[in-house]
Amino acid sequence: MGSYQFTTEKDFAKFQQTLSKKIRNGFIVVEKNDKLPYVVLSKEKKQIDSSFHLALVLATLGLWSVVWIYLLISLRKKQILVALDEDGNVFEEKCLSK
Repeated sequence: MGSYQFTTEKDFAKFQQTLSKKIRNGFIVVEKNDKLPYVVLSKEKKQIDSSFHLALVLATLGLWSVVWIYLLISLRKKQILVALDEDGNVFEEKCLSK
């Protein structure tokens, strides 16, 4: 029984281009499968200077706490799945983190 190739070279090139953009933006490859093709990418969270933000919260009488909470939520570790479906479309999905 022969294997059926779902993707064309053009579709696979779009997939590689999307993957290259993500890697340039700081993502690293966690898991890769060339047969299906999909890649799981991860981006580590950035460190926040908590003492600086605490000083700003105290100086602004608590108003800066909204910004600080937003930064804590938005800068956490991210994992995404980049894949190529049967129709040749590249799609991304967020992965659930532990």
